[in-house]
This record gives sequence, structure tokens and C-alpha cells, in this order.
Amino acid sequence: EVQLVASGGGLVQAGGSLRLSCAASGFTLHDYVIGWFRQAPGKEREGISCISSSTGDTYYADSVKGRFTSSSDIAQNTVYLQINSLKPEDTAVYYCAADRAAYCSNPLTPYFDYWGQGTQVTVSS
Repeated sequence: EVQLVASGGGLVQAGGSLRLSCAASGFTLHDYVIGWFRQAPGKEREGISCISSSTGDTYYADSVKGRFTSSSDIAQNTVYLQINSLKPEDTAVYYCAADRAAYCSNPLTPYFDYWGQGTQVTVSS
């Protein structure tokens, strides 16, 4: 059974950092790209980052470029999203998703095969 479990969200002050995790089971990261999406209340889901463990391809939306970094740990079958210099506008539910592909789309579209349950990130000003 394919499963993605996102964790690591929380309440932080502006300027702070968090590391989100996306633990995958039922498939190997090498065969999939992992995307990160977020959705704030009343807004559309936004694709913010993607990483391919097989090719090293990455994607970052302009809104997070330079502040967010994706990485993967093949041994742990887990992808991480390091988020720094958090801003109140980063407040959203963050989701990870898996797509059987070798490269990330640009821009990142939400046509992914599997989705995690989401983790809440709240940034206070």
C-alpha cells in the first residue's frame, strides 16, 4: 500500500525555520518525484517544490526560492523540506505528493499519483 506521511509543521514566529518530512512507504523514492504543495485558507493549492531522487532535478516556485530547500534520504525513504526565513504569508497546510516521473514539471502542477495528509504551518508576525 502506497502511503505518504507528512509531518514537522507547527507554529513559529516570522523569521524562524521548520523542517517538514514526507515519509514514503509502498514504493521507492528512486522511481518517483516528490512534490510539495501548500494551500492557505481561501486560496488555491500552490506547487512550491519538487525533487527527483533519481536525476537530482529540483523545482522551486518563485515565492519560496532561496528560502526553501528539498532533500531526500533514500535509505530512510523520506523527503525533507527545509523552510527558512518564514513569513506570515507562508501560513498554510503543506502537502507532499508522489508522481512516477524522473523530472519535475515547471511550473509544478498538481497531477500527482499519491498524496499525503498535510501538515499545518502557521507563522506569526
